[in-house]
Amino acid sequence: MMIITILTIAPEMFEGIRRNHVIDRALQSGELELEIKDIRSYADGCFRKVDDTPYGGGAGLILRCEPVISALRDARGEQTTPGETITAAFAPFGGRYTQETARRYSRCSRLILICGHFEGMDARIYPYADEVISVGDYILSCGEMAAFTVVDSVSRLLPGTVKAESLREESFEQKLLEYPQYTRPAEFEGRRVPEVLLSGNHEAIREWKREQALLMTQKYRPDLLD
Repeated sequence: MMIITILTIAPEMFEGIRRNHVIDRALQSGELELEIKDIRSYADGCFRKVDDTPYGGGAGLILRCEPVISALRDARGEQTTPGETITAAFAPFGGRYTQETARRYSRCSRLILICGHFEGMDARIYPYADEVISVGDYILSCGEMAAFTVVDSVSRLLPGTVKAESLREESFEQKLLEYPQYTRPAEFEGRRVPEVLLSGNHEAIREWKREQALLMTQKYRPDLLD
């Protein structure tokens, strides 16, 4: 079983996470346990203040380090499952999150995700994480959106969640994009499904899929071939 713990100041954003059928399947099978920790509950004072203005001036508010690190220490202190624990924080300067990263995360016993908010997090938080990741070269309004992406991509790799055959042929699994897919009708507005897919010749179909995967990758993501 894998445990994913999410440290967030907006736990309500995860109230509907079970509506994602892949995540729900992993939860129901017992392969995944999901914990949501509210960072605000670790803040001091009556108002549970988790943000403050940045030193040196600037727009927006910064997530304070004390409540985040307290929440992280509490999460790590609850470790009961043997195996590797990985703590990851989100930031634009982080390493690119890839399918390879998702597969590596799926093999650990505990994954802790630190969600930033506001204008960003106090820079002193990042050294407490094992790694910093970025889900893309764009800005999200909060780290919770990135965390949802990670939870989904990791959950589908857990045993029994998605058929192994489906995973093997997906984009990025073999450093290739997936081949084009078709379904009924066999012809639509003059565009026909490739005849080889209707032939019943499984070896020819396998070769066609491999060739198309290479062509798709060469056309759209030649960097993967490199």
